Amino acid sequence: MRMHGIDPPAITLDGRIHRFKVDASDKAKSGWYIAYGDNLPAGRFGCWKTGVDEPWRAETGRTLTAAEELEHARRMAEVRAQRDADAEQRHEVAGAIVDRIWFDLGPAPADHPYLVRKGIKPHGLRVTGDGRLVAPLYSPEDELASLQYIDASGGKLYHSGGQTGGCFTVIGLTEPDGVTYIVEGYATGATVHEVTGRPVVVAYSASNLVPVAGHWRSTAPGADLCIVADNDKGGVGQRYAEQAAAKHGLRYVVPPIPGDANDYVQAGKDLASLLAPRAADWLIPADDFASQPAPISWLVKGWLQDQALIMVHGPSGGGKTFVVLDWCLRLASGAKDWMGCRVKPGPVVYLAGEGHHGLRGRVAAWKVHHGADRLSMWLSRDGCDLDKAEGLRRVVDNVRAIGVRPSLIVVDTLHRFLSGDENSAQDARSMLDSCASLMGEFGCSVLLVHHTGVNEEAQGRARGSSAWRGALDIEISVVPAKDDRPIGIHQRKSKDAEMLEPVFASLKSVEIPGWLDGDGAPVTSAVLDAAEAPQAAEKESALSRHRKTFENAWWASGAEVTEGAPYVSRSALRAYLEANMGWSSSTVEGHLRPAGNPGRLIRELLDSGFVKPLQHGWAVIDAVRSSGLVMAKDS
Repeated sequence: MRMHGIDPPAITLDGRIHRFKVDASDKAKSGWYIAYGDNLPAGRFGCWKTGVDEPWRAETGRTLTAAEELEHARRMAEVRAQRDADAEQRHEVAGAIVDRIWFDLGPAPADHPYLVRKGIKPHGLRVTGDGRLVAPLYSPEDELASLQYIDASGGKLYHSGGQTGGCFTVIGLTEPDGVTYIVEGYATGATVHEVTGRPVVVAYSASNLVPVAGHWRSTAPGADLCIVADNDKGGVGQRYAEQAAAKHGLRYVVPPIPGDANDYVQAGKDLASLLAPRAADWLIPADDFASQPAPISWLVKGWLQDQALIMVHGPSGGGKTFVVLDWCLRLASGAKDWMGCRVKPGPVVYLAGEGHHGLRGRVAAWKVHHGADRLSMWLSRDGCDLDKAEGLRRVVDNVRAIGVRPSLIVVDTLHRFLSGDENSAQDARSMLDSCASLMGEFGCSVLLVHHTGVNEEAQGRARGSSAWRGALDIEISVVPAKDDRPIGIHQRKSKDAEMLEPVFASLKSVEIPGWLDGDGAPVTSAVLDAAEAPQAAEKESALSRHRKTFENAWWASGAEVTEGAPYVSRSALRAYLEANMGWSSSTVEGHLRPAGNPGRLIRELLDSGFVKPLQHGWAVIDAVRSSGLVMAKDS
């Protein structure tokens, strides 16, 4: 209720409809709710004055049983029936009242403060004795259903009890040919009509766009209908416009700057071109398109693109936060390069969902190691549900409050800022939409820190839905140090540029001056330091291991010789890898794919010319090893 601007009353969980005042000025008790309290608390609430109508159900933390789902569905049907009966009664009473009010009112003056401020004409609006503008709402049956009152400052109220859902008004004369626009507010509708001369349907709210568009599509199946949605915070107008477009087959336009069409015109923009762009302006000849250079802007040359969505992933404890933090601190400190790549300094906002104690020491150690004085960087105190409206609003409001436009916003880790399921494409889309909102709001890049899976075959990709990778501009994998091999930083995707060769780093211990632990000993932390790339011979040793594994599988499966060469069937090799190497079935399948990732067994053996496909498996074609193995078998 509070999210919809409603002051909640004391709630009675008795399954009956209750009316209440939504605020101190609501004398007509426009609010209503129905609430059930036993087993599964659920119900619905709304406001007749503003058109709010919202179902709710308690979050139980578990999957409901089939019986509970059926009971919930039955109760929701009862709720709808009670709401509809109560609404019908209120609509009938209000309909008779608004009919008398409307015809007793006089026409609105052109110099009304609201009209002057919006720069529009009255277009049939009327005015009350206390100076409020009045706009009519007609039902699909063309009956006056309600009124909207607009005061001089732009405050809007519906007539209490009047029907609003599916209702609208039309500015201008409808025509069978040409475009008809559908908008949310009256000022928007007047603006669109005055700019285009075309008829405009005013739906009065974003949620009403879908039913109103459905009515007009049903009355004119072949008409050119276009929604002019508001570019509001959270994208509410655009989401309802998208729903209407998908459901009823029409197009929609959204102003490229925050606000509605009236705000767009007030800002001196060309609304006519936005609503009806010429084909020549939209379709660009390829020669013209390629004639002007469009170089990529980088935060860290080749690694972190400006105004891009980036993900860095790796296993827990593998060093990914050290890598990301090193980038951030170089940007925030004004450093000139990273691993030989040019850096474009800029402010950084680091949304840290965990590990604040460790981060504190890492930042302090980095400043000591690099002699940095001041950092243009801010860190969050904790995490939030960034994929939800309230979490996104918290981040936006706090970033705005620092008064600096960040170059980069880091989300560390994705898991700590995601309320949904990382494996769900729909939940991933909600988070990606929030990231897009941050990028659009601040003109910055967003970097997500994420984990890889636990299986060996999942180490080169992020955990969860494939929707994550599909939306990324840049994907980077941090491979942990192992044996004498340093931390590896590998690009897995770079949508707009060529992928770079991996770079390597190690962690260096740094003592933080003035920091002492509980025993009085100096406190140290680690910083990222450049390291030499591992020798190419390591790849050969990996290939040697794959050759040895294949030969062992050949001996274990009976040392079969086909067409004069040592031969191992796919099933025999699979059985050996599972039984003797301890690999899972999914890991084995990854290694047996001829077009698998680099480093996989069969791909490496095929690429090196050690084996070739034969029948239902592979045969050794390396002349020296083939003859040696056959001779060893014969002896």
